[in-house]
Amino acid sequence: MQTPHIPVLLEEVLKSFENVSEGYFVDCTLGYAGHSFEMLAKYAHLKHIGIDRDDEALAFSKKRLEPFEGRSTLYKGTFATVLPTLKETPITALLADFGVSSLQLDKKERGFSFASETLDMRMDASAPLSAYEVVNEYPKEKLEYIFDAYGEVRSYRKLAAAVVEARAKEPIRSAKALSEIAKEVIPAGGKIHPATLMFQAIRIEVNNELGEIEGLLDAIEAKHYEGEVVSLITFHSLEDRLVKNRFKKWSTACICDPQAMRCTCGKNHALGKALSRKPITASKEELKINPRSRSAKLRSFRFAS
Repeated sequence: MQTPHIPVLLEEVLKSFENVSEGYFVDCTLGYAGHSFEMLAKYAHLKHIGIDRDDEALAFSKKRLEPFEGRSTLYKGTFATVLPTLKETPITALLADFGVSSLQLDKKERGFSFASETLDMRMDASAPLSAYEVVNEYPKEKLEYIFDAYGEVRSYRKLAAAVVEARAKEPIRSAKALSEIAKEVIPAGGKIHPATLMFQAIRIEVNNELGEIEGLLDAIEAKHYEGEVVSLITFHSLEDRLVKNRFKKWSTACICDPQAMRCTCGKNHALGKALSRKPITASKEELKINPRSRSAKLRSFRFAS
């Protein structure tokens, strides 16, 4: 059974876990088990936990991982809520790939695609909030905030006004119609579609993506294991900033006030260290095979033994 998408930075992910000891590997963003399958195949000493909020992905992955029956357990839910409840120990390897899976992007009925006839964008199809409600019901000021804070759209006020004006005539029912509004406001240029940042902002709002990442980092910080390696893949600056800043905090030995004349804390507060100074990005070979890997960044952290 083949995975329907290419797992990003696969070789780099596998390498980041090459020295982990026996225990559990947690894939917080299971998706279609691309990373998980290869991890289980390569590291026979690891047991596996997969977490995802998408029923379709869980059903596919259950079949995909049948060769590893007895070593793999799957849970439905968001990683920020499921991770703190896990009873399996010790966790020696943890992965999260914060990108939207290729299958979600490519399935037009999921409403992630610019050409979709629906307007959804929910990673969990049973969740109450969809892109339709955000686009058609949020006040202009809230749309401005989302487009600015989550999409970093330069013309966020103009774009929000255009959305409000369009929905006043009739509801915006499709991602396709929404992308056309973006085209009228944002000039085309380069490789990025004019609606890309707007869609990113709405998707983050619908799925509480940044809140979920913060929750995951909090859960890891509250309960981590000796020698545990955490590898996190981000796809835009907002995500990467959260991970980078948290890894910096975990690596900091001195927690005294920066204005203090001398250190009084003992300089022994570092939880571990980052495995590379800069994030790892896709190779030229991978970029040729999988263009969606161009914005992926992998950061890894090892907790002290």
